[in-house]
This record gives sequence, structure tokens and C-alpha cells, in this order.
Amino acid sequence: MAQPLPTHAADGHPLAPLDTSSPRATLGSFLSATDELGRLAAAYREQPSRDHHARMAKQLHRVRRLLDLSGVPPTAQREAGSDAVVVLMDVMGRIELPTAERVPDEAAMKLRADAGAPPRWAIPNTEIEIARVKEGERAGEYLFSPATVARANEFHAAVADQPYRRPMTIEQPWRLAQLWGGWLLPPSVIDGLPDWLKSSQGDQVVWKWLAQLVTLSMVFALVWGAYRWSGRLAPGHTVREQLRALVVPVAFLLLVPLLAYVTRAHINVTGLGAQFEQVLVPGLTYLALAWLIWQAAIFAAELIISSPRIPDQGLDAHLLRLMARVLGLIGVVAVLMWGGNRLGLPLYGLIAGVSIGGLAVALAAQGTVENFIGSLNLFADRPVRIGETCRYGDDVGTVEEIGLRSTRLRGSDRTVTTVPNADFSKMKIVNLSRRDRLLTRTTLGLRYETTPDQLRFLLTRLREMLAAHPRITEASPRVRFVGFGDSALNVEMQAYVATADFAEFLAVQEDIFLRTIDVVAEAGTGFARPS
Repeated sequence: MAQPLPTHAADGHPLAPLDTSSPRATLGSFLSATDELGRLAAAYREQPSRDHHARMAKQLHRVRRLLDLSGVPPTAQREAGSDAVVVLMDVMGRIELPTAERVPDEAAMKLRADAGAPPRWAIPNTEIEIARVKEGERAGEYLFSPATVARANEFHAAVADQPYRRPMTIEQPWRLAQLWGGWLLPPSVIDGLPDWLKSSQGDQVVWKWLAQLVTLSMVFALVWGAYRWSGRLAPGHTVREQLRALVVPVAFLLLVPLLAYVTRAHINVTGLGAQFEQVLVPGLTYLALAWLIWQAAIFAAELIISSPRIPDQGLDAHLLRLMARVLGLIGVVAVLMWGGNRLGLPLYGLIAGVSIGGLAVALAAQGTVENFIGSLNLFADRPVRIGETCRYGDDVGTVEEIGLRSTRLRGSDRTVTTVPNADFSKMKIVNLSRRDRLLTRTTLGLRYETTPDQLRFLLTRLREMLAAHPRITEASPRVRFVGFGDSALNVEMQAYVATADFAEFLAVQEDIFLRTIDVVAEAGTGFARPS
């Protein structure tokens, strides 16, 4: 009686790679490797220990390399590959395998390739294929095809009621994989569970569903506890509030690996439970990382804005917040795109949808874009800052806030005017607060009865008075007889007051005007009245 197929052992070389040079070599490697996996599983059942479990996990990882998992998202390859190995191990024991002569070796596959045949081979009377990998780091090797991996459960369902046709080192491997957990839960503990906990729902037993739910609940409870604990940070402090916002994503990033370890190594999720874990664990990781990048960008901006040199509601602060959000958004999109690619999401469709949506938003937000550009112009030119008084158009006001969309100014009547930055940046803005001195200028109208000597005396005394005044800058006073008015002789007087404070300027100007009245009286003349 012919042997179905010779198997290949490592011959005492535990690091020797499995032979994948042809369908014959790959199938033989799979049978020998799964037989060894069965022996390790039987040893673990007899003497449960961490060491035996580690050896079994290592062998399972070794057999997974005989599968082409390119059709499986990267985040799901570990669980999907392990499930496929155990399922195909059970299937191989229940179907009739060909003899070695009927499985093509490397030379036979070369002849088939020269004849134009595809570089693949299927076990007779099945759709279980071994195909040559076309590209990537394993190009040229013969592995169980992606279609075989995807349909492994379908094949198992078709033969599950068939008897074993070849000796098995351990029977019902798929059922044992469903029941067993990790080394913390040895088979004897699982065997002692009630039957309803060992019943299968969605290719996973009930006790694993409950353990998975409890573990996930504990993770969310710990994150919530960390968030509540962080509430002890001083409320109302912007930087500390942003620091508190970092607690949740950091907690998730620390706890999700623990969740993955427990569900994979000790609960040993299978079926729908494994699929749920394949999406949940990396999904939470990518979302937490994106959340952390977003909050970290905002935290960095608020930390810079907390400097006394940057007004909290100034344009600099708003632009820093905007830059932080833009950089944070770029980081979030990059992480989500990378994570989505690893999860196997249709990114090209998402990118197209985002592009169309972005175009629609841009068209609908033209006014907002104009105001934002106006904000950039204000940031570049810096004509005013918060707290400064300026003349804009025909109005005068003190700047209270410069936002990304508009600027708010409070007038002398205490009303607040909001001007869109697109308009404000186009106005002629006179910054009154940046004057280093203030100009006082007036024209005196003297009676026509004033004699030339009186006028000369008046001019001399006014110049002396301004030159001697402690608040008038040197070389700035000017007093001149400038012409003949309809009812008065006009004398123009001007000088710079050494102050930028308008209230102080008014006090100095008042003092000058009072002294001027005294000088006019001292000259023996007076102010003219309209004729």
C-alpha cells in the first residue's frame, strides 16, 4: 500500500526552514509540521505548562509561513493564519491525499511552466491550491494560495463529518483550538467548565466571549478611572486642561497592548471573536495615536501661548492654534490612512470621497477663506495689536481681539464693532498707540486792533513759554503769524508733547492753553470775535 506522501522533518535542526521549493515539498512540509504541532498539543494537554504552550505557539508560527497571507490585512494575519493552519490540519486528515508521484516536484513545475501552465497545483478532487508567489520577499516559493486560506472554513465544513483517513497526532484540532486558552487556563480547567460555557457561538465558545467582554470592559474602566483621576489637575488652566486631554489616548495606548496580549495569548480568541479582536485592537491603537497627535499639537500651542509675551486672544495666539490644528490634522490623517491600509479599508475610495467633499466645502467657504487670508495679511504686517488704539476708516477704537475670521474693536462710546479681517486688512489703519509723542496745534485769532509791537511781544512770549515747558520736546515748538483772517489776525502755534498717553497729553495741552490766555492778556490784546 503506497504512502500518501513522504513528510519532511528538520532532522535535528530546529532553525532549518520548511521546504517550499515545489508543491510536493510544501505539502510534505505542512504535513510534517502539523504532525509535530499535534504532538506538542498532546504534550501540553498531558502536562500543561508555560514552556509547553510556548513551544506549541512557536510551532504554529512556523507552520503559518506555509500560507500565503497576502490577501489578509496585516493586522489580521496572525489570527487568520493560525485559524487556517488548524482548519487545514483537520481537513488534511479527513481527505484522500495523493501519493508522492502525483504531486509535482520542482522539476515537474518547471516543465509545466515551460509548457505555459500556471504555476499552481491543487490537491486532486479539491480546490485546495498550492501556488507560486509572484512578488514580494517570498517570491518563487510555493505556498497555500490566498484563496485556500480564505476558504479554509468552507472546506472544513464540507468534510467535518468525514472520518480521519490518515493517522493524527491529535484529533479534533479545530475543536481543541476553540476550547483551549493560554497557559494561565490549562485544559483541565476548561474541561471542568459547564457544557453551556463550552458551546460554540460564531466559531467561538461562550466562555471566550465572556472573557473577551470582561477584558474589554476592564480596559475601558481603567481608562475612565485615569480620566477621572486627571480631573484633579487645576480646572480653568488652559495648559493643564490640555494636558488632561492627553490622559485618555495615552491610557489607551498603554492598555490596548495588554488587551491584545490577554485576548491572543490567554483567551485565544477564534472565529468571529478573533475577527472582532483583529479590528478592535488595531482600531483602538490607531484612533488613540491619532487622538494623541491631535491633543499633543494643541497642548504644544497652548504651552507656547502661555508665555506672557503672547496675548491669549491675539492674532499670534490664534495663528499658533491654527498651525497646531493643521499640523495635528495632517498627523491624524496620516495615522488613519496608515491604519486603514493595515486594516484593509478601501482607501482609494475614501480619498476620492474626501477630495470631492473638500472641494465642495472650499466652494461653500469662500468668505471664510478670504477672511483667513486677511488674517495672514494682518499677521504679516502687524498694523495693530490687542490693546492698541487705531483709526480705521472713519472710526476710532481699541483692539480687543484679533481672530482668524474677524477683529473686534471697542469705540469711545464703549460699543464693540466686529470687522471681517478681509475688510479690515484692506483699510487704511492708523495706529494711534504707537506714537512716541502727541502733537498739539491750534490757531489763535487776535483782534485787528492788535499793534505790530503787541504782536511781536506775543510771539516772543509764546515761544519762550513753549520752550520752557517741561513736557514740550526740544526744537519742536513753532509760533508764527500766518495771515489775515476775515475777522482776526491768525497766529499758529504747535508743539510736540513728550507723551504717548492721551490723557496726559490733554492735561499738558490744557496747561499750555491756559498759559496762552495769560500771555495774550499780558500783551495787551485779546481774542477776536467773528464780525
